[in-house]
Amino acid sequence: MESDVDKLLIILGHVVVVFFVFAVALGLPFNGLMGALSSVLFFTAVYAMMVLALNLHWGYAGVFNIGIAGFMAVGVYVMAILSSPTEAGATSVPGLGLPLPIGILGGVLAAALVGLVAALPALRLRADYFAIVTVAFSEIIRLTLNSRTLQEFTVAGVTTGTGGATGITMPGNPVRLLFYDGFGAGAEPALLGSVLFPLFRDLRIELIPPGSSWLGVVPLPAFTLDLAVEPPVISNWAYVLVLTGFVALFYVLLVRTGNSPFGRVLKAIREDETVAKSLGKNTNRFKIVAFMFGCGLMGLGGILWQGSQGFTNPGAFRPIITFYIWVALIIGGAGSNTGSVLGGALFAGALWEGPVYVRRVVTNFVDFGDTPSTFPAAVGPFIEGEVLPFLAFMLGNVSALRFILVGVILVVLMQRRPEGLLGHRKEEAAAIPLTRPDGGHDAADDGGAQ
Repeated sequence: MESDVDKLLIILGHVVVVFFVFAVALGLPFNGLMGALSSVLFFTAVYAMMVLALNLHWGYAGVFNIGIAGFMAVGVYVMAILSSPTEAGATSVPGLGLPLPIGILGGVLAAALVGLVAALPALRLRADYFAIVTVAFSEIIRLTLNSRTLQEFTVAGVTTGTGGATGITMPGNPVRLLFYDGFGAGAEPALLGSVLFPLFRDLRIELIPPGSSWLGVVPLPAFTLDLAVEPPVISNWAYVLVLTGFVALFYVLLVRTGNSPFGRVLKAIREDETVAKSLGKNTNRFKIVAFMFGCGLMGLGGILWQGSQGFTNPGAFRPIITFYIWVALIIGGAGSNTGSVLGGALFAGALWEGPVYVRRVVTNFVDFGDTPSTFPAAVGPFIEGEVLPFLAFMLGNVSALRFILVGVILVVLMQRRPEGLLGHRKEEAAAIPLTRPDGGHDAADDGGAQ
């Protein structure tokens, strides 16, 4: 593993292999395996995008932003208000009915402008106080979206709103139109769907036909490789591929930003803002531009994350989402774009989806009996030497155990590798290598003194 990309590919390969083993242990068909992989790769992609955006703030500029969920919410809600249908259903509020690209662009710009509003007064504060401002700003956004006052309102004769605590309907996922002729549950397959759905639904390879024998003497059991995949899994994989393209776009954009003169100034501010100021750089302006840029990417990431679900509400943007994204950045390593993608993959596979599948696999092979309803009821038999009730209680509360696992991982990383798996702070100031291919020797070194 000579490069960061090699490490990233190996980690992703291990994630795929682990979930393949889970699927085999659970006896899932090929369709179940593909569904599990699409789920973990979906979370890998969305967390990778959000961590890449955060890496611009913290890894490049040293700006401590813990209000990520708020900027996601701004992008998602503005997109939903702009592009949702003007005729709302019984459970939502009407939108403006604008084309989806305009809604996405509006959501990204709105997130960037809200980032400007937050940054102008707050960047004069020290890093820890700025963090307090951003998390407070994020909660103000969430509580505002949750307010009944803005649940439905009229502007220039047009009625729209945030939906309040009920939530708001999102525009239909355009990737679905590649396979269906509409967004409804009973939509007929479109051209691509009419070709792929029957092909994958009946994809079975007969490796050993019935009645086969070895050398005409030993009969062999019939064996058919079932590779059938249902239409919903196919459309989910299509969206995962779209998200993968956006992850690549985020990655290339941030790599080029980091290697540009603008990015090198950000790194100088991160290391020592006083020195950067002494060289004539307007550090506040650089930090504001970087903060707006990162907030816009967070808004776009939120749109791609929540936009596939058709519906959202303020509960999807709780502060815990910001914490998860920070954990993924710490795992991968601040300052490394490859580490950001790596951290997203490890968080989604090992901490988010992994524990759920571990519980399913263990309970599939071990009968724990009745699960204790309280922690004392589980600890009592454990002290007496009965392990199964305690294990049953732990597996039954695996969602809560995620927090314990996250805490343990953070403690270990802070002790053993505080810079993260791929984090690095020492970088060349030049964007191109300055050494000669021959190690720096030339003719003057060899014969110039003669």
